[in-house]
Amino acid sequence: MKAIEIRNKYLKFFENHGHKVIPSAPVIPENDPSVLFTTAGMQPLVPYLLGEKHPSGTRLTDYQKCVRTNDIDEVGDNRHLTYFEMLGNWSLGDYFKDESIAMSYEFLTKELGIPNEKLSVTCFAGDEDCTRDTVAFEAWKRAGIPEERIYFFGKDDNWWIAGEEGPCGPDTEMFYDTGKEKCSPECNPSCGCGKYVEIWNNVFMEFYKDKNGYSKLKQQNVDTGLGLERMVMLLQGKETPFEIELFAPVMEKLVDLQKEDLIQSRRIVAEHLRSSMMIINDGGRPSNVDRGYILRRLLRRMTRHLNKLGIDLTVLPEIIDTSIDALKELYPELDNNREEIKAVIIAEKDKFIKTLQNGEREFEKVANRTKNAGNKVIDTNAVFNLYETYGFPPEMTEELAKEQGLQVDMSDYQKLFAEHQEKSRMGSDQKFKGGLASTGEMETKYHTATHLLNAALKVVLGEHVHQKGSNITAERMRFDFSHGAKMTDEEKQKTEDLVNEYISKNIPVERMEMKKEEALALGAEAMFLDKYGDIVTVYKIGDFSIELCGGPHVGSTGELGHFKIKKEEASSAGVRRIKAILD
Repeated sequence: MKAIEIRNKYLKFFENHGHKVIPSAPVIPENDPSVLFTTAGMQPLVPYLLGEKHPSGTRLTDYQKCVRTNDIDEVGDNRHLTYFEMLGNWSLGDYFKDESIAMSYEFLTKELGIPNEKLSVTCFAGDEDCTRDTVAFEAWKRAGIPEERIYFFGKDDNWWIAGEEGPCGPDTEMFYDTGKEKCSPECNPSCGCGKYVEIWNNVFMEFYKDKNGYSKLKQQNVDTGLGLERMVMLLQGKETPFEIELFAPVMEKLVDLQKEDLIQSRRIVAEHLRSSMMIINDGGRPSNVDRGYILRRLLRRMTRHLNKLGIDLTVLPEIIDTSIDALKELYPELDNNREEIKAVIIAEKDKFIKTLQNGEREFEKVANRTKNAGNKVIDTNAVFNLYETYGFPPEMTEELAKEQGLQVDMSDYQKLFAEHQEKSRMGSDQKFKGGLASTGEMETKYHTATHLLNAALKVVLGEHVHQKGSNITAERMRFDFSHGAKMTDEEKQKTEDLVNEYISKNIPVERMEMKKEEALALGAEAMFLDKYGDIVTVYKIGDFSIELCGGPHVGSTGELGHFKIKKEEASSAGVRRIKAILD
């Protein structure tokens, strides 16, 4: 069964069970400072999991484009992916465990044709925060899973929360038995031997965790996630996702073009190319900070491995075309934006080639310093700096060092690199501080303030101003907007004064639901128009601001306090950035 068939079956099945199909959010999140990318299907739905009304109702289903960056350096093995698609269905205070489990079982066995004997499930064992999930246990027995294939595990395995704080709850997970022999008599779905592969996760989200512990949410929710690539791989009987139709044409193309036969490098090129295209398509561009740095890292790692394969980089456009052709049935937007995607990737490749040349020159300096000091082994920090600053692979440093009678302590380098990875992971984890649901009082105020700032900038600078992104925490707001020049002090002061004028008038913030076409006819703005369904939520503030938005917002502008611009600077070409506070 192909990926497009599984996706369509999934959406149709849940639509037939009363769910409204909603569009995928972009991989670049809007108004969410907690992550660099959209990492899970629930992420764009957090306000609704917390109780806000969704314009499409209480039963939703979609496919969500996701990017996770913690394991970039693991890509190249037989399973890790940076970009993946997550199929999901949600109950926002509607059905709960019994109906969720019954639908999951029906979809797996009836729609996908997975035999009952291939399925095992896990449930939450219970602790001081939440009781043993006997409801899920009984529901699985009623569905047809025998008791000996229902397992209970603790929070490490069967509790889901994004980060340290946010909506959470016990989950039940479904596993596919690959048919491999058990690694031991105790082998079960928690074992990593490969016999059992997790295919679906239903989270029964009824708690909220903060620094004080757990409390009950306003409503009981169900949040599910099924990884498309993994399911395709299993149903097609493949060993790795790189053998399914989404990757196979690119992998075959690389075999035809390569001079060196390196399976790991082929996987890295195919995976990083796909991930980069999805990020670029949703507005990402290479840079030295945040998600732009991740995109740059993906493209440069891809380029390095094209070099390792001995592939002439002038054929990169052909490789991009092959990848887009393999993906366009799932993502027609890639086909529509083919030339722009090519242009961004090729420009970054050209820039990196120059960087590699600079790295070679820097290596000569390092080698000379080493020799002049009477050493035979190049300092490990210098090797790491060549990699981190110049994108110079340590293997290349080792090879060049050998030509000059020098050595690289690769074990010491790997140790330093592991420390760097751990720091990076910790830094990435920090992005989850406050969870994906930082929608407290101050975040709500700042969210509303972005609307006022957007409106004020249009008055001061002109109607060409449009929001290009925002980042909100409890301490400050960051707002990116289209404008080609640095703002003058006078323009900044006028903008600040106008926002404070809007605040002082204590104007009501009106929330409306209407058809998307009606909202656009009213002049409503939206950053990512395609992410909204047919029925949208619109927030109107006086006669100067009307935007499609998921919220949350204050009741009236007078609640915001005093607005102060702290900094105005360039963000990227044609985009400026304002950092501001409310006090």
